[in-house]
Amino acid sequence: MTFGEIFLFSFNAVMPIVLLILLGYFLKRIKLLNDSFLSTANKFVFNSALPCLLFFNVYNIGGLGEVQWSTVAFAVGVILLLFVAGLVYSVFFVKENRQKGVVWQSFFRSNFAIIGLPLSQALGGAEGIATASILSAFSIPLFNALAAIALSVFVTGEGKNKISVKDIILRVVKNPLIIGVFAGFAVLGVRSLIPAGAFSIKADLPFIYDFFDMFSDIASPLALVVLGGQFRFDAVKKLRKQIVPAVVARIVFAPALGIVLAIIMSDYLNFTAAHYASFVALFGSPVAVSSAIMAQQMDNEGQLANQILVWTSIFSVFTVFITVTVLKYMAII
Repeated sequence: MTFGEIFLFSFNAVMPIVLLILLGYFLKRIKLLNDSFLSTANKFVFNSALPCLLFFNVYNIGGLGEVQWSTVAFAVGVILLLFVAGLVYSVFFVKENRQKGVVWQSFFRSNFAIIGLPLSQALGGAEGIATASILSAFSIPLFNALAAIALSVFVTGEGKNKISVKDIILRVVKNPLIIGVFAGFAVLGVRSLIPAGAFSIKADLPFIYDFFDMFSDIASPLALVVLGGQFRFDAVKKLRKQIVPAVVARIVFAPALGIVLAIIMSDYLNFTAAHYASFVALFGSPVAVSSAIMAQQMDNEGQLANQILVWTSIFSVFTVFITVTVLKYMAII
């Protein structure tokens, strides 16, 4: 890919998200959407549509017999490092409890499902999307589990003498997104026990498969329209001190850490161009769409989460382009 093609791809990958956000903002300004609808739609997306999307994504994972466990372990290790880095930053540099978890999740949680997978395919071809699909089976559930923890820790114990570990665990276990992920893995486990060709929901019950397919398609577009309806430009100035570090952490610090560590470990783990394509997408994508909905529904600072999602989506066009350009110059991808 030429430099122009790289930038154009990054632009085309991110702009549909930005346009859906702008559509929601415009519809709210002309009063076609109101606060009551946005609040109800927010709950619908969080409790129904997004869990269905996650269930469907996990269900569609192929067999795990050919998984490159060293690659998965590396990706999970970097995500956990980012998780720890986000915790340290939030504890020492974010004052308000309802903002701590929002900033924390921006360190480790990327939009791998919507932007990352097609980006992996564009950069790494068939091998890139194959690697990314396997990584998604582990990274997306991990993102949601860690986010549930991050968004629970500081608000659960707010106003109390100490944080209740029991309350945090219950919030994580009861989180609809976590339930959707583990339901998908449960069905995947059952499917692996059935002899090949004996039974398949997709083949034998296509109407159920198509139902989940159609319902899951609602999740991301509706979440983005709702986000746009709730977005406020006047909040930028008030929240700037938290927006800027969170955006830098998500689209600059995270990909830099992931790619540098991959280069260091490449001699031991034999990473190929396809692996690097997946790592760029996994660590360099903007924050996940569900992060804003999840933050609001879990009593965190929803407006800050909205702002981080919007600005990471916009500026990731440039940071992904720069990252890919540097890696191409180094003949890595």
